Amino acid sequence: MSSSYLSSNSSSPLTHLDLLAMKQRGEKIACLTAYDASFGALIDAAGIDVILVGDSLGMVIQGHTTTLPVKIDDMIYHTRCVTKTCKRALVIADLPFMTYATPELAAQNAAALIQNGGAKLVKLEGAKIEIVQFLVSQGIAVCGHLGLLPQFIHQLGGYKVQGKAAESAEKLLADALAIQNAGASMLILECVPAELARHITEQLTIPVIGIGAGGACDGQVLVVYDMLGISTGKRPRFSKNFLADTNSIESALKNYSNAVKNGSFPTAEHSF
Repeated sequence: MSSSYLSSNSSSPLTHLDLLAMKQRGEKIACLTAYDASFGALIDAAGIDVILVGDSLGMVIQGHTTTLPVKIDDMIYHTRCVTKTCKRALVIADLPFMTYATPELAAQNAAALIQNGGAKLVKLEGAKIEIVQFLVSQGIAVCGHLGLLPQFIHQLGGYKVQGKAAESAEKLLADALAIQNAGASMLILECVPAELARHITEQLTIPVIGIGAGGACDGQVLVVYDMLGISTGKRPRFSKNFLADTNSIESALKNYSNAVKNGSFPTAEHSF
């Protein structure tokens, strides 16, 4: 293998099978968002396992109040920027709002993120079982996303914790199992009660990455600007400013990775 494909710690590029093995041996998975080549390289060098090129770029990069205005061309551009400098971390890219309304549309846009952006997995929101099955049948690796769904924000009526009532908690578990059975390689749980997230994580065989979902998930993800304290607006309760205790972005990224790995982040303070 060419040295250009080796990471700073001389390990090969990670795949979803590596993440599955990490779950099986109880090793926590560290994930952060990135939207450009510089942050992609820094996050990768810090030993972060997964980079999510999220449609959160609509808010932290483009200045929108929601993720809804983000287009597929935006996602391809930013994913390509990240994958140009990322050597080890597994790169996941979001399918933005209304780009996976049908199986065929989803496959077309997922293919663009993979072929033109260099993504290894694509992420979609909600229990889109038919879509997940179709993408997987075409050889596309999929990451599911349940709980708070930013693309459903007008339907949800705000950025609120999901799964608090017994009925909604049961539906979240059923949806998670259905997504797994449809062939998804991993799942993100956003803003759900910690005990529910623990139960779902224990029930699923695929890795479960939490954001505002407690410390029992197989891994954690944050928006990189939030964990560096440089986002506009109020920092989410589930996030932590890792730059506050150091004057180095590189150190802040490594401290985040270490905190996820050793289980010191998130605490109850960052959970629901």
